[in-house]
This record gives sequence, structure tokens and C-alpha cells, in this order.
Amino acid sequence: MGETFYIKNMVCNRCIASVLDIFGKEDYTVESVELGKVSATAGKKTNKSALASKLKEIGFELIDNETETLVEQIKVKLISKIKSGETEHLFQSLAEEFGKTETALSKLFSKSEGMTLEKYTINLKIEKVKEYIQLGQLNFSEIAYSLNYKNSSHLARQFKTSTGMSMTEYKNLKSWNRKTLDKIV
Repeated sequence: MGETFYIKNMVCNRCIASVLDIFGKEDYTVESVELGKVSATAGKKTNKSALASKLKEIGFELIDNETETLVEQIKVKLISKIKSGETEHLFQSLAEEFGKTETALSKLFSKSEGMTLEKYTINLKIEKVKEYIQLGQLNFSEIAYSLNYKNSSHLARQFKTSTGMSMTEYKNLKSWNRKTLDKIV
């Protein structure tokens, strides 16, 4: 049975591929991988500090304490839920999944990241809105509905507050300025 590694900044399938590549080059046999987490068995030539160094070179980080691990798991869950459109009762479902209260999760996240869990979630949603606008497949009302906003006006206000421009202004820019999900905090 191998060791479980928690890795910061794994936010997409390309991240998984990059991490798998590094684990292989560092002589680990990977048993399972998901965003933020790798289970692997060390080979004869493994060196954990070399693994950490190689991961850091491409923007990842091994997590070695319980609080950071939980915060990273929260981020991964939020990214997955927003990507899949599971945004109704988001904080309640997170609390249930992690066996903590919404307040406890929020305090833990704020203390660790210097940003509230709600603000982080809004930032994730705004980046998703930018992606939808860039793809041009949905109108603003459909975007609002897909992210579980009560109405498109609520989304429009939140977008303007976060970006300093309206969604229409952003759409007309054509030189979109999107943040990568690992750079939101």
C-alpha cells in the first residue's frame, strides 16, 4: 500500500497529467489520482524532496499539514461543483461532505487563505462566467441560470463589482483577461 500525497494547485486534467508525469519520472507507481490527491508507492530511487522540488517547478506544492490539506480539498470540491453546475446549497453540501459546520469551514478557509469562502466561490463563478462569455454559446440569462443565480441582474451586479465592467463590456473587449483557477487565492 502506498502513500497519499495532497498537492496544491491541481485544478484540471492537464494538471493531473503533469503531476502523473513527475511521479513517474521520480520512480513512483501511481495507484490513483484525482484533483489535489495522489496515492502512490515509492520505488527504489524515490526521493520525496526531489519530488517536491519538481512539482514546485511547475506550480504545484506538496501539502504536509491537515489544515492546508482540508483547504485544498475544499477548493477542489468547489471547482468541481461549479464546473458541473452543482451550485445549489453549495456550502451546506460542502459542510456535509467534510463533516463540519458551514461556519467552521468558512473560518478555517478565511484563516488559511485570507479570503472568505464566499468571496472565493464568487471569484470562481466569475471566472466561469468569463469562460462562458468567451465561448459565446450561452446568453447572459442562461449563464446566470447555469450557475444557480436567482436572476441575471444579480450575476450582472456581482460581475461588475468583481471586474469593474459589465458583462457586455467584457464580451466586447475580445482581449479577455482570465485568471487561472489556481491563482484566485
